[in-house]
Amino acid sequence: MKVALVNPPWSFPNSIYFGCRDPHLPLELGYAKALLEQNGHEALLVDGHLQNIPATALADRVAAFAPDMTVIVTAPTYLFWRCAQPELRAPREIVTALSGRGGFTVAVGPHGSATPAATLRKLGVELVVRGECEEAILALAETESSHDVHGVAWLEDGELRLTGGLNACGFVDLPALSWPESWISRHAHHHHRFERKPEGPGAEVEASRGCPYSCSFCAKLDFRDKYRRRNHEILLREIDGLLEQGVRYLYFIDEIFLPQKPLLEVLRDRDVAFGVQTRLDLWKPEMIDLLGEAGCVSVEAGVESLTEEGRALLQKKCRMTTEELTDLLIRARRKIPFVQANLIATDADDPAIVAEWRKRLEGQGVWANDPVPLYPYPSSPDYRRLWGEPDDYAWERAHTYYLAQFDRFSDVQDAQPHPLPELEDACLPAR
Repeated sequence: MKVALVNPPWSFPNSIYFGCRDPHLPLELGYAKALLEQNGHEALLVDGHLQNIPATALADRVAAFAPDMTVIVTAPTYLFWRCAQPELRAPREIVTALSGRGGFTVAVGPHGSATPAATLRKLGVELVVRGECEEAILALAETESSHDVHGVAWLEDGELRLTGGLNACGFVDLPALSWPESWISRHAHHHHRFERKPEGPGAEVEASRGCPYSCSFCAKLDFRDKYRRRNHEILLREIDGLLEQGVRYLYFIDEIFLPQKPLLEVLRDRDVAFGVQTRLDLWKPEMIDLLGEAGCVSVEAGVESLTEEGRALLQKKCRMTTEELTDLLIRARRKIPFVQANLIATDADDPAIVAEWRKRLEGQGVWANDPVPLYPYPSSPDYRRLWGEPDDYAWERAHTYYLAQFDRFSDVQDAQPHPLPELEDACLPAR
């Protein structure tokens, strides 16, 4: 089968989108392409964001390939499935531009995982994959009946039909990814790197997937939930291939980069810098030191709240006091050039105490962000605590609630995000 794999040319005007707006490698589509080709299928991977290709030209390139199936992601790479933009205008532009020239159309991503019916209706695709997608894409290419594949959804006479539960990929032995030289040379962005001006290409890699914790704000219930660790030799082969292509910085997209002594020891022997996101309360002091020695130059550490009550409200299951967390952050900063303590806006934290704590950390070289207001993503426990299981209007409900709750937003967002219907004016109605 001929399969086109499409990452749209993303843009986020007037969006609440929290994620980085620079291009990143579409790891999920890279895995899918590798699996398809290993099994004798022909795959075309096009990335409108990284390659700077407008939607119309991207659709023409797909149509020239004459695929039997076209797969379109609804969020910009696995790194941002947990904080995806609510609006579906970018993937909808691809479907519209294809105008029936892409064969059987499939959407993958967080939107179809949490709200399959709404995603099907808004995009006008024929099928969505629920959960992690790479193995399901291969299964769709190999079956004569797409409705027999586990974890997919479609509309039949206007009604939602589902097969099985959500997909969770084996992940451990997914193939080592390789990317075209032209892609790597374009990838100048070093994600979440601030200690120096980037030199040479950057790249994203994945050492583990999922998280063993269930923090209330984290949108991972419908995808990338169960914790798994990548085969060490496969991961190392992928990293060494990137280094041979001139990559100078790696960002591990893992939900939670847990201590892995063997990985850190081999990274220490390689001339590469890297960044991670983690919880420092899970690291022993000597492992924090090894993290810095291995080449880590950027740590995004989840603290979230400065009170035990706030952390309990967020279901952090943190066993340390704020003072102990503070000491670990300061220790990490002695070894790692940039350390960020993530904070979330909660009623349990006194703004004056937060301001004083941020000032104290700044004096030690640690940056703590201005507490970010929570967006109740449909795949988060917070959403389900407020409203129960997501329905067709889950994204609209969360968006309206968010805009009504806050009169100021994160410094990574637009000053005044627009209502979701305005952002999705190019999409088909949810019903």
